[in-house]
Amino acid sequence: IGRFSDRANISHGVSFKSKVVSRAHAQMWTENSKVFISDMNSSSGTYLNHVRIGTPGTRSNAHEVSNGDIVQLGMDFQEGVEPMYRAVKMRVEINPPSTAPISQYNLDAFEQLQQRLIQTIPSQSDSDNIQECCICLYAIAPLQALFVSPCSHVYHYRCIRPIIVQNYPAFACPICRGYYDLESSV
Repeated sequence: IGRFSDRANISHGVSFKSKVVSRAHAQMWTENSKVFISDMNSSSGTYLNHVRIGTPGTRSNAHEVSNGDIVQLGMDFQEGVEPMYRAVKMRVEINPPSTAPISQYNLDAFEQLQQRLIQTIPSQSDSDNIQECCICLYAIAPLQALFVSPCSHVYHYRCIRPIIVQNYPAFACPICRGYYDLESSV
């Protein structure tokens, strides 16, 4: 992690356009499913939850970063009036792998939705019963965020979201070209 420079093009690093961030300011890495940070000889300091993790001009020891921690690179210079002289602050979000058991309710709801879709779509064989998102062509499966359009076409929410927000509350189905008001009463 460092300051952006036209001379040094680091493809595997993160750079910021701030004069208070050194060219090679800090380093973040993962080890045994934990995230660590250390200061790399920066003069203005690296802070973890508002506490400086090393002394100026020396490399600090590794410090574990947890979900919700605040990492700050440098200190505001000249009261941070100009963006170029502001410290870089970031809140770390670490998403652990989901260990929650699969809800039977979610599986039952998905199977009911799938059965209703299969009943409305004539198919030639059991292999045709796999519903796909028409945008990404991946299978519709349990534990996915889905959007069921008023015309009963199903999409991954991630795939259809740009179309939804573009003309909200109006919605034009990309399959049947039906036009619907998403805020109309049920």
